[in-house]
Amino acid sequence: MTVLQNSKKPHVLCIGAILWDVIGRTDRHMRVGSDVPGRILRLPGGVAMNIAMTFTRFSLTPVLLGAIGQDEAGEELIRAAHSMGMITDHLYRSEDLPTDVYMAIEGANGLIAAIADAHSLEAAGAKILRSLEDGALGTHDAPFEGTVALDGNLTLALLEEISNSPLFAKADLRVAPASPGKAERLLPLMNHDSATLYVNLEEAGLLLKHEFETASDAALALTKRGAARAMVSDGGRAAAFAVGDKVISEAPPEVMVTRVTGAGDTFMAAHIAAELRGDTDVTALHTALIAAANYVSGNSPQ
Repeated sequence: MTVLQNSKKPHVLCIGAILWDVIGRTDRHMRVGSDVPGRILRLPGGVAMNIAMTFTRFSLTPVLLGAIGQDEAGEELIRAAHSMGMITDHLYRSEDLPTDVYMAIEGANGLIAAIADAHSLEAAGAKILRSLEDGALGTHDAPFEGTVALDGNLTLALLEEISNSPLFAKADLRVAPASPGKAERLLPLMNHDSATLYVNLEEAGLLLKHEFETASDAALALTKRGAARAMVSDGGRAAAFAVGDKVISEAPPEVMVTRVTGAGDTFMAAHIAAELRGDTDVTALHTALIAAANYVSGNSPQ
């Protein structure tokens, strides 16, 4: 599916967590109780925001749908989104709910710990989808027909509603869990006719209650279970993309890992962008792997 660069329609909707990442990084190995020198960064983040930031690097115009408070943190986040060329007109801006935040610690041995405070997004619920039914982006009778990147930070109840909603009946749904702990929230979308699932090997196992040796095995199991299409990543090992009973696989390039938060979102967004410009399945997978490798090695913007 090719999107014309001069189209006046939004290229893609990004629905879910849009927040501030507070990330402590060190080049030393860490364990429970470690106290080491490093850097603490505050960056725009959240699954939907990370995907949107990658889209902008592929010359796409993302439309953000989520919840951002009317506090100073929210205003600053809106300014950051505008500076990157994102459309923020349809965000739910609550007077009572604060802007969400994610906090993580990363060491040379990977992600040590993280806490996602997405309570405002969960509290806002279906209010974040108003523009899909009030005519701004679509209606029940004329639903949005473009690509939608959907984030598992939404509540299970809202994801169940989306799975059956006419508002998403014609959308090209691309769905990812926010973390392994939220993977099972995607179950209502397993059998959606147009949903592509983006999960890692652990998340695939949690969804299907089975441990898999390879991404190819997991991707094929997901499509056999009912997923229209499935992409499974596995860190530095081969990733796989399955449609029906067909699967392709490729290993990522070996790089020095300097950051991990947002890598999966970058991988997903790069794959979507490649497909939107008409790349083949093989090329799209390769593009996604290169984008993710560049991200984790620090060779692309944060």
